[in-house]
Amino acid sequence: MLITLDATPLLGTRTGIGRYTAHLVAQLPGALARRGAEGAVRVTTWTARGGRLTDLPAGVRQVGPRVPARVLRALWSRGDRPRVESLVGRTDVFHGTNFVSPPTRAAREVVTVHDLTYALHASTVSADSLRYAELVPRALRRGAHVLVPSDAVADAVREHYSLGADRVSTTPLGVDPVWFEVAPPSATWLDDRALPHDYLVFVGSLDPRKNLRVLLEAHARLRADDTDAPDLVLAGPAGRDTSLAGRPGVHLTGWLPDADLRTLVAGARALVLPSLDEGFGLPVVEALAAGRPVVTSRAPALLEVGGRHARTAPAEDADALADALGAVLRDADDDASRRERRAWAERFSWSRCADLTVDAYLAA
Repeated sequence: MLITLDATPLLGTRTGIGRYTAHLVAQLPGALARRGAEGAVRVTTWTARGGRLTDLPAGVRQVGPRVPARVLRALWSRGDRPRVESLVGRTDVFHGTNFVSPPTRAAREVVTVHDLTYALHASTVSADSLRYAELVPRALRRGAHVLVPSDAVADAVREHYSLGADRVSTTPLGVDPVWFEVAPPSATWLDDRALPHDYLVFVGSLDPRKNLRVLLEAHARLRADDTDAPDLVLAGPAGRDTSLAGRPGVHLTGWLPDADLRTLVAGARALVLPSLDEGFGLPVVEALAAGRPVVTSRAPALLEVGGRHARTAPAEDADALADALGAVLRDADDDASRRERRAWAERFSWSRCADLTVDAYLAA
């Protein structure tokens, strides 16, 4: 079986979808072997500039010409040309890892739909993401099989697009094993970065669905009620927004290398992710793997991923979120609690994600 994946998310700084794609590409050869399936894995990228990937796993080859993603998406939103085989050659399966499944001549189409934000929260996404509202239904009409990161998204996709159960497969994301071993930062590490020693952490973007406005309001209320409340550290893309600088008790990290991000999360009193919607919520599982408590909104995927280990609050209720933050600071955080969080996180592995993905390829 010849499998080709869209690896465009691997270009540039890797977001959550980029990390998903990187881990999947790395794990697929082993997953094929575990399933007793003979096959080869290739990747392609949609871009007019550069586009060569230099860190592909052994045996994984890059194919295809340099073609701008926006041009291809515009063509595919209007019709079924060009077919993917004319770009990458023959393939048995083409996996669109980031919402976009190109038309094919004979290859089986598989597309990952990470969430339905483009359909259910359209006002919060970019114009490029709004194209998914055209591209995903076109792929579904051609018979594409859908992969989703959580059962919550599976239910939403089936309902929104009136799909049968056999058209959608859940392939939960995983946790890099290094998260289970990460140590909290030293006082010197924090001082060198002008960060507080007692803090809550948010990891994410400035995407409106991340609900940063309500988080900042809730944190301000927490501080008003408790002058000893931890500060709030914003990491990831949100940590680069200088417009947030100067708020009392709020610190910006800028973009952090993976190792620094893990260290930062490991030292937090809790990770907070109050999103309006999520497809999975990878920072939640990563924080639990590091033994840290989490506070989330009640978005269905976050309830699923955090389980009983997450304090929750309605996404748009700043008072309830402030109460949840106060509660998590009072919760037990001893060795037994940390072991329980890590045990929960161990349920999520990239090898299992790849195994379930191969199952979907074989059944598509």
